[in-house]
Amino acid sequence: MAIKYDRKIVTEDGQEYYGFGFGDTTKEAMCELLLNTAMVGYQEVISDPGYTDDMVLMTYPLIGNYGIAEEDFETKTPTIGGLIVREYNDSPSNFRYTKTLSEILEENHIPAIAGVDTRMLTRKIRDNGSCKVYICNADKPKEEALEYMNTHELPRDAVARVSCKKRWYSRTFNPKYNVVVVDCGTKLSVVKELNARGCNVTVVPYNMEARIIEGMNPDGIIISDGPGDPADVPVVIELIKELKGKYPMFGISLGFELICMAYGAKCYKMKFGHGGGSHPVRNLKNNRVDVVNQIHSYTIDPESIDKTELTVTHKNVIEETIAGVECVKDNMFAVQFEVDNTVRPEGCENLYDMFVKMMKEEKENA
Repeated sequence: MAIKYDRKIVTEDGQEYYGFGFGDTTKEAMCELLLNTAMVGYQEVISDPGYTDDMVLMTYPLIGNYGIAEEDFETKTPTIGGLIVREYNDSPSNFRYTKTLSEILEENHIPAIAGVDTRMLTRKIRDNGSCKVYICNADKPKEEALEYMNTHELPRDAVARVSCKKRWYSRTFNPKYNVVVVDCGTKLSVVKELNARGCNVTVVPYNMEARIIEGMNPDGIIISDGPGDPADVPVVIELIKELKGKYPMFGISLGFELICMAYGAKCYKMKFGHGGGSHPVRNLKNNRVDVVNQIHSYTIDPESIDKTELTVTHKNVIEETIAGVECVKDNMFAVQFEVDNTVRPEGCENLYDMFVKMMKEEKENA
């Protein structure tokens, strides 16, 4: 008896990949196809604002087996474009789970598909680079999907949609510092890490004016991670130019790219980007290697860095792409990876601790 598929993925070169729908099984969507190689953490992936609008292909073959736990979200409203998996388990075994992956995707109108040959798709991305894909019902004519992809552009306003619309606060016991997080798509884990280190946190919209931030008298500023092309948010680049050197500053992922551009470096799109939790990054100061989670499709042109005041501090071991910079005179550093999920060699300092230390020294020398 023939298998009856109900959904499919159409790539922009006309190939079709059939499977079984879950999540929102009625929605059609055009997205950019990206990889994630993590074995666990699919809840953090679907709720990471850095994946806004993207169709994420999970290379690990079994997804959904431990369900969804309420306290593990990176944002309460997932904005991922869609999800592709080899095998989906809709019967989780986990005492912490409150909903299934499919239920969360359906609630947030996110389409997903299982049963796809993810190894073939992964090789396609590896060899040819990321591409547009269209998810739809299996009986939709391929020509209609291709026509839609040929006549429509991918959205470029992701930061504006995922950034908070007004400032919000997260306070802690016995606070020592006040930190402003410029929200380009920040994750809740960033705020939790700061709170745990004695920081009261004010999260502000990406387009907040510099004078308003200065009026908050922050001890430090974080330019958060987030989705998309850094060139799409020039307002943040201008904000960094106005604030740099006035306060200790720390940039994460998209924040790293924006800070580099504010200092005059150039950014370009990678063939298929980085997505997953096993990327080795070398700290050039001590020659030690951290294993980090990197989620980005853009990186910095190394030749353009040489013409700025920035010093390279980290590099991806495999591809030699720049993964960290600093400007000592401005009390600024930034990294192209997720800080809270980093596996560090013994004796290596956590970057949040470095940021707190920087704020402490600034206050003592004021």
